[in-house]
Amino acid sequence: MRRLVVFNNVTLDGYFAGKDGDISWFKGNVDPEFTAFALDNAISGGVLLFGRITYELMASYWPTPDAIKKDPLVAERMNNLSKVVFSRTRDSTSWNNSQLAKGDLIGEVQKMKKEPGKHIAILGSGSIVSQLATEGLIDEYQIMINPVVLGKGRTMFDGIPKKLTLKLTKTRAFGNGNILLCYAPTT
Repeated sequence: MRRLVVFNNVTLDGYFAGKDGDISWFKGNVDPEFTAFALDNAISGGVLLFGRITYELMASYWPTPDAIKKDPLVAERMNNLSKVVFSRTRDSTSWNNSQLAKGDLIGEVQKMKKEPGKHIAILGSGSIVSQLATEGLIDEYQIMINPVVLGKGRTMFDGIPKKLTLKLTKTRAFGNGNILLCYAPTT
């Protein structure tokens, strides 16, 4: 059975997106150590799962010459990995190796987890995270805390109707001040 892993960068005050979806706060916390970690995470392959907003953000950057020049190894992985985007409003996808899923999110992810293959990773996609977390479908949360405070924004757990209890499975501190916290559900 495939594992479903969430990897998200969040601010010290818990936001994965600032006001109006702004994620420019994240750009200052990338350094060679963090890039090597991200690349190692991406090399393991698997499928990326996105909501529409995150898909559009990623698809507008990673295939560009600027991304390929600045982060050639990460861009190569992002552009070549299989991607599934859940959207009620999109009619198609244009990013390499992307497919559109318009069906029931919970049912589709349950099917995906039963299929053979490498893990499934969610990047960003807060509404997807909160829906799948509520149903107990997420196997691991990889939260990268960034030393930035926004004061307001959006958490990836907005709308969760019940308490989620998690256990810490791993930590790692980075030289740039970021701290990785990995959690697994206790139930």
